[in-house]
Amino acid sequence: MSRRTAHRPAPAVVKTPAAAPRWLGPAIVALAALLIMAWSSTETGDPDAWWHLKTGQYIVQQHRLPLPDPFSYTTYLGKPAYPDEGRTRYFNLTHEWLAQTAFYLAYAAGGFAGLILFRSALITAFCGLVGLAAWRRTKGFYRSVGAVLAAATVATWFRYDRPVLVTFVCLAATLAILEYRRPLWALPPLFLLWANAHGGFIMGWALMGVYCAEALFLRLRGRPQPDDRKLWLAAVGSILVSGLNPNGFNVFPVMIAYRHSKLQSSIWEWHYPAPWPPSPFIVLLVLALATLVWARRRTRPVDWLLLAFGAASMSAARNIFLSALVAPLLIAAYFPWKRALPVAAEFLIAALLIAATAQRAASGQAFQFHAAEWKYPAGAADFLLAHHITAPIFNTYETGGYLMWRLWPMERVFIDGRALNESVHHDYQRIAMNADAVNGPTGDELLRQYGIEVIVMNGFEFPPASVYLLPAALSDPSQKEWKLVYRDQAAVIFMRHPPPDVQPLNSLEVLRSLEMQCELYVEHDGGSPCAPHLADLFARIGDRPHAQRWHAIAAEHGM
Repeated sequence: MSRRTAHRPAPAVVKTPAAAPRWLGPAIVALAALLIMAWSSTETGDPDAWWHLKTGQYIVQQHRLPLPDPFSYTTYLGKPAYPDEGRTRYFNLTHEWLAQTAFYLAYAAGGFAGLILFRSALITAFCGLVGLAAWRRTKGFYRSVGAVLAAATVATWFRYDRPVLVTFVCLAATLAILEYRRPLWALPPLFLLWANAHGGFIMGWALMGVYCAEALFLRLRGRPQPDDRKLWLAAVGSILVSGLNPNGFNVFPVMIAYRHSKLQSSIWEWHYPAPWPPSPFIVLLVLALATLVWARRRTRPVDWLLLAFGAASMSAARNIFLSALVAPLLIAAYFPWKRALPVAAEFLIAALLIAATAQRAASGQAFQFHAAEWKYPAGAADFLLAHHITAPIFNTYETGGYLMWRLWPMERVFIDGRALNESVHHDYQRIAMNADAVNGPTGDELLRQYGIEVIVMNGFEFPPASVYLLPAALSDPSQKEWKLVYRDQAAVIFMRHPPPDVQPLNSLEVLRSLEMQCELYVEHDGGSPCAPHLADLFARIGDRPHAQRWHAIAAEHGM
């Protein structure tokens, strides 16, 4: 061996970066799921949750659909306000029966804890399926986790115990199946269940159409995919089995009727969402568009169609979750980041997830396994049950579901959030606002026309927290027809003919009840705009001290 060979320097040793322990990845997935459940497990407070629960209970106990409507005595009164109102009413009574049953069974199994955990599980499953689709595209663990959390920023807005959450999960499952292209055979059974749980299954049709359109485009360009015929067959089969539900394919004319219905169009969730100031769903859509433009030479045809599908979020507030479905997937697939994370950063991600969950729990807004009964006339329902009141009642739109839950079968409600009768809703508004004789009968005449004997009312319509004028009008000591028999921090009860064992109260106690209701909303929701409306009411009746007090409260809370 030569001297030169003997003194040749040894080759440098390349150190392999330390790998994170195997348990860290699953731990991060579990922590992300726990955070999403913490974000989505608020108290049951949605007014529609009550009538969904009651309908599910009816189906479970009676073994049939709620036809004819057993819960409201005004459902079939009056003339139809538009030609398809009867079809729309039937649809609203029947199209969510399977999901309503599932929600009720969750409640029956675990009370409000079971119901809230079920809701949180559905939202978490939606976000997880978005992450699964992102994993299929990228094989990047942290890209997929990022997609899950990005989807959660929008999905956790929908902390409602409603059947629409079934559409969330089914739509995300459809996306994952279409991305993996297996098991395509699962699509028809999925759509059969979906079509009996919620009318949103037609969104699944559109999503399948997006992928079928890409397959057709590639075939016409001479690049057929090996499974495109299976895809088309699965899509056709899914559409056909979707018709096996109580409404068949009537979802299309009903959706058109919704847009022509004054009642449906007045519901906030059908309004167009405001694009400014930017909210998370707008940010996601803009980022997805920017990412596709940047990577335009590498994108698939389906990506642009998916972005257009996600842009349907702008069609109604209830549809903004579509941005959470597709935008995180597109961002994860093309976001320009290729460097591997150091182990320290991976542990930092786990620590941040733990901290975010702990902060949410410490705020008292996570895992609230109870109902927000402070919003609803719980005391008034107790009073009616204790005195066995069965006379026709008048109630507000937002409390109808709660009263249905508490009082049926002893008592049926006047109106509720199912939006079943347009002409009755018109009369309801005139009664609640104590309308005069301009452009129709007075509120008092309508009360007589409907045979109302009992009035159960909260004080404010939310949104926009305007004051219902009927209770304020009945607080006038000069009126003798209606007697105040109950008042608390949630509602008042007036009766024409109180039971012998009920002593009428001073009618001016109504005003104190209105104050108590607004105080409660300010306590729970400092931004509630009830204070300025209450100040205006006191100013109108000439009570200057109370008007000044509530103007001051409004100013203090920036209302």
